[in-house]
Amino acid sequence: MSAVVGVFGELLITAGVLLGLFVVWQLWWTDVQAERVHTQVLAELDWPEPPAVEDATENGPAIASEHREDPPVMDEPADETVFAELYVPRWGADYVTPVAQGVDKARVLDRLGAGHYPGTAMPGDVGNFATAGHRTTYGKPYHQVADLQEGDALVFRTADNWYVYRKTTDEIVWPNQVDVIAPVPGLQAGEPVPELTERILTLTACHPMYSAAQRYIVHGELDYWAPVEEGTPIELIEAGVEVRGTDDGEA
Repeated sequence: MSAVVGVFGELLITAGVLLGLFVVWQLWWTDVQAERVHTQVLAELDWPEPPAVEDATENGPAIASEHREDPPVMDEPADETVFAELYVPRWGADYVTPVAQGVDKARVLDRLGAGHYPGTAMPGDVGNFATAGHRTTYGKPYHQVADLQEGDALVFRTADNWYVYRKTTDEIVWPNQVDVIAPVPGLQAGEPVPELTERILTLTACHPMYSAAQRYIVHGELDYWAPVEEGTPIELIEAGVEVRGTDDGEA
């Protein structure tokens, strides 16, 4: 009997060790791997660096003008294409994540950063520009989503343009409440889509932390846009965010 108890105890210890290793892999090593990939993906984007101040008495990036006329909108790219970068001053001066097309867990969210829900608006367009990101593991690009305050800037950069959104509201929903990414958030399936006039942003992430039982939702609205060739949004400059890019096409 004692031998059986001993073997059972050893099995429990082994199971505990394996479970502990799995937790370390899931919560730490996946972050290490994903952050390496994100850094490489961002480095491979052949995007121009925003201009600096053209004044010998001053140093630093030029401040982009705030445009509020209809912005340019890119076509929806192919699946897995990285088409934008996201900067969030609230999340730190060194925060930036790639934004790729699609929300497939294995091909996009576990590898490339935040993902764009296919069929939703693109940056700057009328409707709902909806994205998803991990809150824990795999680089956790939306780890601090619950820290966002009303009015916080969420700045998306494409190759040519900046789109500065500001947080308006947040909510917690069940996974089946997909109306949060509808062209007008809250619009139910089968209801007619009204004429779209607002340029909305939606971030989705799992909730609570370390669980996928619910979803944490942040909504925002476009404040302004600006061409990258004009400079850098003041929100990033004031936060000390260093925007990467290439100079004249050379790294």
